[in-house]
Amino acid sequence: MKTRALTIAAVAVGFLTISVSLFAHHGTASYDTSKTVTVKGTVTDFQFTNPHVLIFLDVKDDKDNVQKWQGELTSPNHLERAGWTRTSLKLGDQITISGFPAKSGANSIWISKVLQADGTPLNPGLGN
Repeated sequence: MKTRALTIAAVAVGFLTISVSLFAHHGTASYDTSKTVTVKGTVTDFQFTNPHVLIFLDVKDDKDNVQKWQGELTSPNHLERAGWTRTSLKLGDQITISGFPAKSGANSIWISKVLQADGTPLNPGLGN
């Protein structure tokens, strides 16, 4: 009986640990949703992988110094439903991204808008 109680307790703790970490992963908790930033740069990497699609950019500041930026989007599954593919962005593409900045001050954005060089928007699949 004691072994069964310990097993049940261990399983319960395991489920709680997993569910809390899954909840903490999702959302925009590490981004300041009261602000929006926009950066324009050159795509250096496009990772169309789970759990979130990542876009990496080289962005020139006002002194012509290159800053590395990262933009995070929803999952590939959601983006595919919005018309994205693995080839929606290519290395060297000039794009503009807008969204919520990282609370930490890092050059990172939770993307709400992506514009191609000609101003054509790529639907970020918001609300999916």
